[in-house]
Amino acid sequence: MGGDHAPAAIVEGAAAAAAAFGIDVILTGPSKLLRPLLSAQAPSAARDGSRPGQVRIISSEDSLAMDEGALASLRRPRSSAAIACQLVRRGQAQAVVSAGSTGGTVATARLRLRSLPGLLRPGLDVALPTAPKPTLLVDAGAIADPRPEMMVQFAQLGVAYAQVAYGLEDPRVGLLTIGAEPMKGNKLTRRAHELLAAPPHGGLPIRFTGNIEGSDLLAGQVDVVVTDGFTGNVALKTIEGAGSFATGLMRAALQGSQAARFGTLFQRRALRELAGQMDAETYGGAALLGLEGTIVIAHGDSKAKGITSACRLAADLARGRITERIRERLGPSHRAGHFLRRQ
Repeated sequence: MGGDHAPAAIVEGAAAAAAAFGIDVILTGPSKLLRPLLSAQAPSAARDGSRPGQVRIISSEDSLAMDEGALASLRRPRSSAAIACQLVRRGQAQAVVSAGSTGGTVATARLRLRSLPGLLRPGLDVALPTAPKPTLLVDAGAIADPRPEMMVQFAQLGVAYAQVAYGLEDPRVGLLTIGAEPMKGNKLTRRAHELLAAPPHGGLPIRFTGNIEGSDLLAGQVDVVVTDGFTGNVALKTIEGAGSFATGLMRAALQGSQAARFGTLFQRRALRELAGQMDAETYGGAALLGLEGTIVIAHGDSKAKGITSACRLAADLARGRITERIRERLGPSHRAGHFLRRQ
């Protein structure tokens, strides 16, 4: 029930994901409202030749409003997001997709789903549109004021995501700060750099390549960018705003004269590919990792295409056993706890 275009766009996108990719989907929300919307969706065959996924409804009369923050998770214990998280906790679902309030969704997920052993806080991973494969930014807004050791764990979350989603065996990890030199940055980033560069304590090794600056975010120099949630969210929104601004300028230039419009006819394929690469709805959303279950938070403005992508991302991460991969990367919980106490 979350999102600027909910519930119609959510139902349409979820039904399309079920039909195209064979994903079984459960919709949580008022059944009287959702059932007619679902009935209006025409079924189709799965793209890979398997059976189309099944879509069913579990009724929930309450929901998180888009302007509600973290406290809404306590005020609305029977919201559609809370019911969805409860289904994952009970083993009746493997992942949750929501386009609702990020703060409310993160808080609800943390309240309903346990953190993995040894993990201090979950992190929000989002894909940045780089070539040839996206670059993962973590944390993108879950924890605004992390401790340095949390950022080491964010790196482990990002590495696991890159391995499962993009098939990268040994992803490169960079730390976002104000300079490439090891001692550049504030107290948080300097200490995080020391921990990332040190031998692992209880977890699997990380291929840490050093600091990167904001101008390197879309350069494809690393596969995983680690930062705090405050900086990460500002960086992400800045990239989105700059992308929209550049797209508007390009559209105006291509339509500015008859000659430009004529030349555009010969570049339609390249322009479509560029538009797809820059379209946030292509990537589905941000993945909240580190809990006993996968949470994908789609953009609040997501339309049906974005929800379909989010459902596919959630299914891919669940099928890739992302939770188990993170557990392996963190190492035995007692050893991880010992490392964190030492810091």
